[in-house]
Amino acid sequence: MAILNFTPASRFPVNIDSARRTRVRGSVIKMQKSLITTDPHPPASPGFSLCTCGRKHFLGEATTPFLPISPSYAAPSTAPPTAPNSTEVLNQLRPPKPDWYFELYGYFRSAGMERYEKEIAVYKRKLFANLVGKAETVLEIGIGAGPNIKYYNNIPNVSVLGVDPNPKMESHARKSAIEAGVKSENFKFIHAVAESMPLEDASVDAVVGSLVMCSVSDIPQTLKEIKRILKPGGLYLFVEHVAAEDGTFLRMVQNVLDPLQQVVADGCHLTRSTEDYLLEAGFKGGVDINKVSLSAFYHLSPHLYGVAYN
Repeated sequence: MAILNFTPASRFPVNIDSARRTRVRGSVIKMQKSLITTDPHPPASPGFSLCTCGRKHFLGEATTPFLPISPSYAAPSTAPPTAPNSTEVLNQLRPPKPDWYFELYGYFRSAGMERYEKEIAVYKRKLFANLVGKAETVLEIGIGAGPNIKYYNNIPNVSVLGVDPNPKMESHARKSAIEAGVKSENFKFIHAVAESMPLEDASVDAVVGSLVMCSVSDIPQTLKEIKRILKPGGLYLFVEHVAAEDGTFLRMVQNVLDPLQQVVADGCHLTRSTEDYLLEAGFKGGVDINKVSLSAFYHLSPHLYGVAYN
């Protein structure tokens, strides 16, 4: 399936059906500056695994209440439209957890993502090539253990800012930065949430988000923050898992697992349609979105990857 909305020029190879109106989740989208295409790589045999989302693992969550469970859509939540204090918002949206939980999850986030990163690498290499010659200051939201930093080493004089609500991720991210050849003075870790980042307006060339929108409390506010801190003409690169199509067997599986997933995976939602939020965010230069299935992570398919142009 190819979903066509018009852009000034395609930045990715695309499959075009026709210039007709296309429905996304029942609402007609016509003549918007955005593009969704289906990646031609066929998926292999399906298999199940725990969620690999940034900031997600079932450990440490066993003692949390099972109810209430938040909805799978991300309607505007408690994050204020203009947050005067990012630490206050951090504590509101991500209440502090014990140090042992942060430490333990930091270890699993660092050591347990190899299988996922191996499969997604072909798409990430294609995506992050967009940064070369266009960005020197890169901010990554939900940086976790820093698996994406190695893709920035082709950018001359790159400076990397990493935002994450888990303070124990800093040591893992710094290690990844050193291994990728990023100078220590060119890496800064920021303890914050994506809904409220302590950065100046128009202060970064590019924002990267990998498996983040599935668990943020407020997707529209997060996208608003991304647009705020991006310079005019800046890039937002994203890789996200989203809901399968309505009526499919996979969507039925996701609907069944979604409430449990939120409990055991630190708020991760299986049935969010992040593409709708991207299309509605109002990026001036448009949005290019590619869709692909991952064989080893059946219930986390499909994935979106692409670029929004500020």
